[in-house]
Amino acid sequence: MAVPKRKMSRSNTRHRRSQWKTSAPTLVECSNRSCREPKLPHVVCPTCGQYAGRQVTQPA
Repeated sequence: MAVPKRKMSRSNTRHRRSQWKTSAPTLVECSNRSCREPKLPHVVCPTCGQYAGRQVTQPA
Protein backbone atom coordinates (compact mmCIF):
# COMPACT_ATOMS: atom_id res chain seq x y z
CA MET A 1 0.00 0.00 0.00
CA ALA A 2 1.31 3.45 -0.87
CA VAL A 3 2.27 5.66 2.06
CA PRO A 4 3.06 9.38 1.72
CA LYS A 5 6.75 10.12 2.22
CA ARG A 6 6.16 13.61 3.64
CA LYS A 7 3.38 15.25 5.63
CA MET A 8 1.05 17.28 3.42
CA SER A 9 1.21 20.96 4.31
CA ARG A 10 -1.78 22.72 5.84
CA SER A 11 -1.98 24.99 2.79
CA ASN A 12 -2.17 22.09 0.35
CA THR A 13 -4.67 20.24 2.52
CA ARG A 14 -6.97 23.24 2.75
CA HIS A 15 -6.59 23.97 -0.95
CA ARG A 16 -7.68 20.42 -1.78
CA ARG A 17 -10.61 20.51 0.65
CA SER A 18 -11.84 23.84 -0.69
CA GLN A 19 -12.93 22.07 -3.88
CA TRP A 20 -15.51 19.93 -2.07
CA LYS A 21 -18.84 21.57 -2.82
CA THR A 22 -22.46 20.59 -2.65
CA SER A 23 -24.96 21.47 -5.32
CA ALA A 24 -28.67 22.05 -5.02
CA PRO A 25 -30.82 19.16 -6.32
CA THR A 26 -32.42 19.61 -9.72
CA LEU A 27 -36.16 20.17 -9.38
CA VAL A 28 -38.77 19.95 -12.11
CA GLU A 29 -42.45 20.87 -12.13
CA CYS A 30 -44.94 18.03 -11.63
CA SER A 31 -46.72 17.18 -14.89
CA ASN A 32 -50.11 16.95 -13.13
CA ARG A 33 -52.01 20.11 -14.07
CA SER A 34 -53.69 20.43 -10.69
CA CYS A 35 -50.44 19.88 -8.75
CA ARG A 36 -47.46 21.63 -10.43
CA GLU A 37 -45.33 21.16 -7.27
CA PRO A 38 -41.54 20.96 -7.59
CA LYS A 39 -40.21 17.38 -7.48
CA LEU A 40 -37.09 15.41 -8.35
CA PRO A 41 -36.90 14.25 -11.99
CA HIS A 42 -37.77 10.57 -12.70
CA VAL A 43 -39.41 10.22 -9.25
CA VAL A 44 -43.05 9.90 -8.20
CA CYS A 45 -44.49 13.25 -7.07
CA PRO A 46 -44.69 13.17 -3.25
CA THR A 47 -47.66 15.56 -3.25
CA CYS A 48 -50.08 14.00 -5.72
CA GLY A 49 -48.56 10.51 -6.21
CA GLN A 50 -48.45 10.63 -10.01
CA TYR A 51 -45.63 9.58 -12.35
CA ALA A 52 -45.61 9.94 -16.15
CA GLY A 53 -49.26 11.00 -16.18
CA ARG A 54 -50.69 8.07 -14.19
CA GLN A 55 -51.55 7.52 -10.54
CA VAL A 56 -48.87 5.35 -8.91
CA THR A 57 -49.27 5.92 -5.15
CA GLN A 58 -51.85 7.44 -2.87
CA PRO A 59 -51.38 11.19 -2.36
CA ALA A 60 -49.89 12.19 0.96
